[in-house]
Amino acid sequence: MKHFTIAELSASATARRLGIDNTPTPAAEDNLRNLVRNILDPLREAWGGPISVSSGYRCAALNRAVGGVNNSQHLYRQAADISAGSREANRRLWHLALDRKLPFDQLIDERDMAWIHISWAPLPRGQTLHL
Repeated sequence: MKHFTIAELSASATARRLGIDNTPTPAAEDNLRNLVRNILDPLREAWGGPISVSSGYRCAALNRAVGGVNNSQHLYRQAADISAGSREANRRLWHLALDRKLPFDQLIDERDMAWIHISWAPLPRGQTLHL
């Protein structure tokens, strides 16, 4: 893990504010490492600049608190919501993930590139969505 940490992928202002323990278990950390190794670090290397994570791992209580769906890949430690700093930069980051043929499970444009949801799974679907 070159550019991202477990702490960064499990940090949450909402969890802190509500007193929710969002510490991942050792098994959860394995999934987060796979996400970083297969998706986030290669994307960061290709991007050549910072990529921020606004949401990574979410325990069930945190997922409920933020209104996440019941089958969110955030619960399974396989997803991160990321941003390169602006809608335009996020649009370029989106296309970079596609051009690099990263083995993502889902690549989701959230709210006209306000952020990007990107996930990894052992058998990636390569699904792209615009929400």
